[in-house]
Amino acid sequence: MSSHETVELKALTAETEFLDYNSDTVREFVAKALPGEGQPGEGLSDTEKAVRLYYAVRDGINYEVYGSRMTRGEFTASAIIKHKRGFCVHKSIVYAAAVRAVGVPSRIVYGDVRNHLSSERLRELVGGDVFCFHSLTSVHLDGRWVKATPVFNKLLCKLYKIAPLEFDGTADSLYHPYDENGRRHMEFLRMRGEFDDFPYETVVDGIRAAHPKLFRSDDELAEGSLTGEAS
Repeated sequence: MSSHETVELKALTAETEFLDYNSDTVREFVAKALPGEGQPGEGLSDTEKAVRLYYAVRDGINYEVYGSRMTRGEFTASAIIKHKRGFCVHKSIVYAAAVRAVGVPSRIVYGDVRNHLSSERLRELVGGDVFCFHSLTSVHLDGRWVKATPVFNKLLCKLYKIAPLEFDGTADSLYHPYDENGRRHMEFLRMRGEFDDFPYETVVDGIRAAHPKLFRSDDELAEGSLTGEAS
């Protein structure tokens, strides 16, 4: 690895406005996921730490689109952990911050996807089955970048009959193209890029422009429950 690459990767472990991993809230979240004496994850490889944190975010923060506040302060990792809920944008921020807290470089990834199994109400609010600015995380492990999507928690996957996404730190963890009944679930239509920190204006303004009916006010999404709509 060149010195330039080393410097670049070091920069991708830095705390940022939104990836505020030095806050007590994020530190406690990481320590709970990586218990033990000494520093969190002491004695574990970077891959082992990244995998444990993946499941802590996937299943420890409830996936919910409805009711989210879209103000700038609501998108810090610490604020999201305190609320214990959020959709893909929120959960990817938490994961990117958590792995940086233990020295693993990360970026936040955005793309547009076609979701074939969303609820009738959500499709109406979104304006179809194409969701813009779907988010996941890219982490640097064992000399290469792998993508991780710690988004749908186990309970929601069970209700929607979708196999939960697993992550082993060696292969990309993306949305499976089919659900448990063989029906197509989600496909990527466009990748919008990878970012060192959460690009607040780009993402929030982009979601508002693409899905205006999803907003019940300038900075708050429609009320509802994905769990309720599933049942």
